[in-house]
Amino acid sequence: MPFKEPVDAIVKSILDSYAEVGGINHLEGNNLPSMEAVQILLRDLQSLVFPGFYETLAIDSKELPYATAEHVFRVAKGLIGEVNKALCFGGQPGDCNNAEAPVFFLLKEIPSIRKAMQEDVAAMLEGDPAARSGEEIILAYPGIEAILVHRIAHVLYQQGVPLIPRMMSELVHRKTGIDIHPGAVIGKRFYIDHGTGIVVGETCVIGNDVKLYQGVTLGALSVRKKEARKKRHPTIGDKVTIYAGATILGGDTVIGRLSTIGGNVWITESVPPASIILNKPQEHLVAEREFPVPNYSI
Repeated sequence: MPFKEPVDAIVKSILDSYAEVGGINHLEGNNLPSMEAVQILLRDLQSLVFPGFYETLAIDSKELPYATAEHVFRVAKGLIGEVNKALCFGGQPGDCNNAEAPVFFLLKEIPSIRKAMQEDVAAMLEGDPAARSGEEIILAYPGIEAILVHRIAHVLYQQGVPLIPRMMSELVHRKTGIDIHPGAVIGKRFYIDHGTGIVVGETCVIGNDVKLYQGVTLGALSVRKKEARKKRHPTIGDKVTIYAGATILGGDTVIGRLSTIGGNVWITESVPPASIILNKPQEHLVAEREFPVPNYSI
């Protein structure tokens, strides 16, 4: 059908933009990883960690070896292809076609990830009075999904895989509102309650038995590019609880073990062990007011 507007002129203007505006084109280069493909492969990895939870049909014990093999083969083939794309784009010369080692390292780590996730689920079940079962937590708690994806992405990050770990963390960020950089080191029995708005930076180190509530930021005190390779994010000791809206910044900031950080606290310096940090309580003023007495007489 004919258009009133000149389409050829629009096409030309866009092509001219491609020539004039650099830095956001990826033309005649290596093919980039696909976000859609990574999302599908991530679901296969999640199914390997929590078998039966992501399937539309029930799997019995006799079918489990075949279902597991299917997921493993699909991840091995598909993720090697996507990681090769990432290595060709972001790695050193000669890195292309070297994806098999990090992908199989990840697959061999699945039993360890399962053990860590079992403890994470148990921590949430114990810590949340509203939780009725581990199944409810796996199916319906955004925190456990964010932690699972992080534990998968972190393995690839440690193996030096570019792009893919960040793509995984962003997929779960879009879904849950929880933004954990794949470089962050997170200990055992990690507990996220509600989770929306949580941000955990790349060089953050979190100990064992730590609880985070919604809106917590573990961020950098400075975002200057020259500090990219320095530790920019805080260290959180074992058995620390950080309540909603707290902001903790800086690579030298250490929150001592057994500490409690109250809601909406702003911290840029280290806190000794077993501390309780609170905002100054608000003053609530109740003013006496006179109200007219209604006249209901007729």
